[in-house]
Amino acid sequence: MMIPANYEQLTAEQAIAYQNELRSQIKIQPLEKHISIIAGSDISFNKYSEIVYAGIVLFKYPEMEIIGHATAVSQTTFPYISGLLAFREVPALLEAWNKLETKPDLLVLDGQGIAHRRRMGIASHFGVITNTPTIGSAKSRLFGRYEEPANEPFAASPMYDRQEVIGVALKSKRNCNPIFISPGHKVSLDQSVDIIKNCIKGYRIPEPTRQAHILVNQVRVELGGKDNSQLSMF
Repeated sequence: MMIPANYEQLTAEQAIAYQNELRSQIKIQPLEKHISIIAGSDISFNKYSEIVYAGIVLFKYPEMEIIGHATAVSQTTFPYISGLLAFREVPALLEAWNKLETKPDLLVLDGQGIAHRRRMGIASHFGVITNTPTIGSAKSRLFGRYEEPANEPFAASPMYDRQEVIGVALKSKRNCNPIFISPGHKVSLDQSVDIIKNCIKGYRIPEPTRQAHILVNQVRVELGGKDNSQLSMF
């Protein structure tokens, strides 16, 4: 799948049209191959800055032992628009992805999969253009309605758009806000939830995106950016 030569030149209307084009290619289906390497990614940027920091961390799965990483720093002029953040984030993430000597069997992204008004959160977007199984694990809800899960580890509540289930609100630990899981591409919702549960290691957010956040924040600080590590990830 080819991406537009320059995301920067797209208008919001053109970006939405491109999302709708990608949407037709999303495959929400069981992942049949064995996962031996899983990865997590994160993006960091100031709301009004053109600098975007991207990081991907590779793990042995299910041991969750870190075995590699890649980072990238790029610039973007695409505006900060809710529902279109992938157009700010994907170019930097692709740079990091292309630096990986070994590609993972599945990538967990800090953001939405199909739990998006047009079913095109960054996990779905990135999954389609790289033909990679992806899961979205977000710290906040973007779209969909749900009931608050019980205050017990791994309590879950489906997220709906009308009658369609588009994700799951998952209580990863007691006394914290849920995280929001949705399949991105080439994996089912049930598998997405099970995989994320296997990646929870005592923190609110799963290890793949937690470690990617730590990595990308280190890069940001080393290059003189603001420390953005204090998120509700614990």
